[in-house]
Amino acid sequence: MDTTFLMNSLWVMVSTVLVILMIGGFILLETGSTRMKNAGHIAGKTILTFGIASIMFWAVSYGLIFGTGNSLIGFSDFFYSGYDVEGLGLSGPVFFLFQQAFAGISLTIAFGGFAERAKLGAYLVFSVLFSIIVYPPIAHWIWGGGWLAEHGKQDFAGSTVVHLTGAMAAFAATIILKPRIGKYNKDGSANNLAGHNQVFTALSVLLLWVGWFGFNAGSTISVDGAFFGFVAVNTNLAAGAGVIAAMIISWIVLGKAEVQMMLNGALAGLVAITASCAFVDTWAAVLIGFIAGILVFYSSRFFEKKKIDDPIAALSVHGAAGVWGTLSTGFFATPELATVGNKGLFYGGGLHQLGVQALGVLVCGSFAFIVSFILLSVMKTMMNGLRVSEEEEMVGLDVSEHGSYGYPEMAKSEEKSGKKENFIHPQPKLNA
Repeated sequence: MDTTFLMNSLWVMVSTVLVILMIGGFILLETGSTRMKNAGHIAGKTILTFGIASIMFWAVSYGLIFGTGNSLIGFSDFFYSGYDVEGLGLSGPVFFLFQQAFAGISLTIAFGGFAERAKLGAYLVFSVLFSIIVYPPIAHWIWGGGWLAEHGKQDFAGSTVVHLTGAMAAFAATIILKPRIGKYNKDGSANNLAGHNQVFTALSVLLLWVGWFGFNAGSTISVDGAFFGFVAVNTNLAAGAGVIAAMIISWIVLGKAEVQMMLNGALAGLVAITASCAFVDTWAAVLIGFIAGILVFYSSRFFEKKKIDDPIAALSVHGAAGVWGTLSTGFFATPELATVGNKGLFYGGGLHQLGVQALGVLVCGSFAFIVSFILLSVMKTMMNGLRVSEEEEMVGLDVSEHGSYGYPEMAKSEEKSGKKENFIHPQPKLNA
């Protein structure tokens, strides 16, 4: 067997493992950014929904994305049987797993908009629907040879396909589910429902940062010329610039360097460079990450003022930064690196590539939001609401959805204080 084939397969398999380990980063990120009473629920539902996404990708999603079809969707290769693809240059099953990990990450991002208030059943049903109706068309349009690929849309590792898609689904969920109890006062001012473990969130960012080397550099799907090293350098530079920018802007505006904002800055830099990491020079990667770090600060403040309750800042980190990252190639793609599409505005390419990138953002973002909103609205009607009752939300989803505490010490504390109550089947009061 060809040595290059084997090396490519090994490299992408290692990258796949890194991407799947990012799920652990998201568990810590969402858990640390929310309250202790929901910790076990968040950890458990993340593993469960990734499992559902894995089965759905095998049964349906892969065929819809990469199957033979038209410019809108694929119609073959359902229930993937482990075959190799001619001309792919690596093992077919390895490529399948790599793409499945990306689909699972996008779904995990979407569930940031459900945090601390959605029924477990809502996660289960939406996992299936997202994996069939929301994610595959967008992935096919850009990565599966669809109509945006024909126009030269540049999205090397998924600022649009993975991050913007997940963020727009999260946006639809936040609107339908409405804010958490106690988040906003009658005068419109916001209360800080602080996450219970900032160390978890910091560790999550480190895990995600490392996993992103599989996400971006692995998307080369080849060891030829060791180009993955260049992609990894751009990825790292953008993350570093995002941290610094978020720290600076929060210090200037708020008079203090907020830890959570620094962490979000790193993630925003990573999201932004995901589209452009293979198309831009290193100096541009620094600038892209720096702008993303500033953008995530103002975007988070904007959504809070608009009473959009987004506990893990999915709309800002993955949405706003995803938009910027997608557009950035229209400015900075170099003639030498633009193997897809055309060179950017600053390299004499005019507005053409920027227009293609903007079209991709508009169409994909709108599609993900509108379809997710419709699906969730139908689910809300058919499931007698997507949101847990007030009593269940107050006691926490660990107990109300699973019958146990993520932190057993909480039960002991409540028993001592005499405040422990039996929330087995409380009647829902919130129509969401």
